[in-house]
Amino acid sequence: MDINTVLSALANPVRLDIVCWLKEPERHFPPQKEMAPPGGICVSHIREKTGLSQPTTSLYLSTLSRAGLVSSQRMGQWTYYRYEHDVAEAFLSALGERLLNR
Repeated sequence: MDINTVLSALANPVRLDIVCWLKEPERHFPPQKEMAPPGGICVSHIREKTGLSQPTTSLYLSTLSRAGLVSSQRMGQWTYYRYEHDVAEAFLSALGERLLNR
């Protein structure tokens, strides 16, 4: 996990919103299909919530995925994204360490 990559990914307000929504998917999205992985949200629901185009939403999700904040799983023709709690905690810990101990 690279602190600068995560900071860059979170610098965009919509990408930050996506991470927050995926952190509590049951609160922000409708129930998913039975085949959906636990905590996974279909990209079409994320796109709908952002109000952005499919290419822009996919680009934002790709950026968050490269930062490690979300992961994706393909199930048939659908792609589901899930919040990566451990990476977010590691980022916050590393950022706190860097800001407080220098």
